[in-house]
Amino acid sequence: MMTNHGAIAPRISIVHLWTLALALFVGLASLVGADEKSDKGDGKWISLFNGKDLDGWKVKIAGHELGDNYKNTYRVENGILRVCYDQYKQFDGKFGHLFYKDKFSHYILRVEYRFVGEQTPGAPDWAFRNSGVMIHSQSPESMRKDQDFPVSIEVQFLGGNGKDERSTANLCTPGTHVVMNGKLITPHVTNSRSRTYHGDQWVTVTVEVRGNSAIKHIVEGETVLEYQNLQLDESDPDAKKLIKDGDKMLHEGYICLQAESHPVEFRKVEILPLEK
Repeated sequence: MMTNHGAIAPRISIVHLWTLALALFVGLASLVGADEKSDKGDGKWISLFNGKDLDGWKVKIAGHELGDNYKNTYRVENGILRVCYDQYKQFDGKFGHLFYKDKFSHYILRVEYRFVGEQTPGAPDWAFRNSGVMIHSQSPESMRKDQDFPVSIEVQFLGGNGKDERSTANLCTPGTHVVMNGKLITPHVTNSRSRTYHGDQWVTVTVEVRGNSAIKHIVEGETVLEYQNLQLDESDPDAKKLIKDGDKMLHEGYICLQAESHPVEFRKVEILPLEK
């Protein structure tokens, strides 16, 4: 009997050790999961677009007062937020932006868009199948009446022409600069690494925004561009007005959807707030 007890004891110890190790592993995993959860706030996506109307949004079209939805450019039809030009004869430089009412700093933004139809007559060639979402934007109230674009960081949406390569989720910087790979980026456009999306297909672009410290552009689940240190361009007259007490860094701002002469539809505009 003594021999049997001696043989059983080591097995019990090993079982206990494995059980303890497993419990420790699960505990650590739970802590990691808790950290990830807390970094994403309550973990709930919030739809900024209600699928019915433009409630919560403000229209600003170049040459027009805030709130003047010139020729019904922005509208909601069949649950889709649409940029339309069927009431235009000529584009005439009527660049438009639809601003959400609240400012944001740390969040993940998800937008589903597609280009449709033909470009409006009189529009510039570069605006063919061209739209975007602006982040860390100045308020619509602070824009000049004839200002074409808000001072902001633009996540540019581009559609293909059916034959040539043309990336989407590029970076445009109206009145701003960013830092990429340790270097200040001053050109207005920086192309992403995305593939080209031809035709009228829906495309999902996700933007991970962590204040001023890190921005990621993600297309269909693939990260295509990263940068940080968003800042106002002191040489830009509109941006210069926004610099307060010498601080030109951008930590927060408004989100807005562009209207740049080509009809575009937005099926989803939703945000996941992140803790700072």
